[in-house]
Amino acid sequence: MSKIAEAARVNPEAAQALASETARRFHPPRIDFANFKPQHFLWRLDGKVATVTLNRPERKNPLTLESYAELRDAFRDLVYADGVKSVVISGAGGNFCSGGDVHEIIGPLVEMQRNGDMSGLLAFTRMTGDLVKAMRACPQPIVAAIDGICAGAGAILAMGSDLRCGTARSKVAFLFVRVGLAGADMGACNMLPRIVGAGRAAELLYTGRAMDGAEAERWGFYNKLCEPDTVLSEAQALAKSLADGPTFAHAMTKRCIHQEWNMGIDEAIEAEAQAQAICMQTKDYERAYEAFVNKSRPVFEGN
Repeated sequence: MSKIAEAARVNPEAAQALASETARRFHPPRIDFANFKPQHFLWRLDGKVATVTLNRPERKNPLTLESYAELRDAFRDLVYADGVKSVVISGAGGNFCSGGDVHEIIGPLVEMQRNGDMSGLLAFTRMTGDLVKAMRACPQPIVAAIDGICAGAGAILAMGSDLRCGTARSKVAFLFVRVGLAGADMGACNMLPRIVGAGRAAELLYTGRAMDGAEAERWGFYNKLCEPDTVLSEAQALAKSLADGPTFAHAMTKRCIHQEWNMGIDEAIEAEAQAQAICMQTKDYERAYEAFVNKSRPVFEGN
């Protein structure tokens, strides 16, 4: 009989402690999100909902090499953050994100080009793509609260989120073509057509033009239009409703949405059969049934 099984027979609480200790042994030290103090953006944890705020309002919140990397590492570590159940990403000062900082990113990249440093350029583009991979791989649903300028890499951060609340005055632009680059950046040619459709994505990526909030909602890029003074609070309320739900099941939904992009329908149906059978083993599934029988609302715990 294993140590955990023996402990469970004698003392269930001891069994839980032993299981937790076992889990810690194969999880290396990670970010302590309850006390996280990032250097290049703001982090706030309200209960189970985290809010990431890009905080360079004087420049409309552009990204730097360092903020890219710190965001990437934070989203990677959210895989291990059991206490965080949903994430909101926003920008300070009435704008979401103006993209990569011209002086701190584009200038150095041009110098790499002049020096023939292809390996350096590729390291940068892979690093930025790793941020989107981390956003898609973390189990927490991500809600973007978008106001003002949402351009370039900022539009990618919005695209990489699961849900998007925007304002009518916001401007979303995948403007890579305007700096002589392809629209193929950080997964845009793969993900954007799945959100707004291939023809509309092609127009946005070929022209680099901005779409306002009304068009973004009409095209399905925004899930909801909000007023500028409420967009963050409404995004946080949405994130809280998700965090209060069956979060194990939400994580499974996010994983299936991501993984099934490359599947045929038969593969997808089988994958979902397996996923749903796993979810049927959770206590939340039982809680929902018992609440229905008792004519009450279920209180989900994410297990």
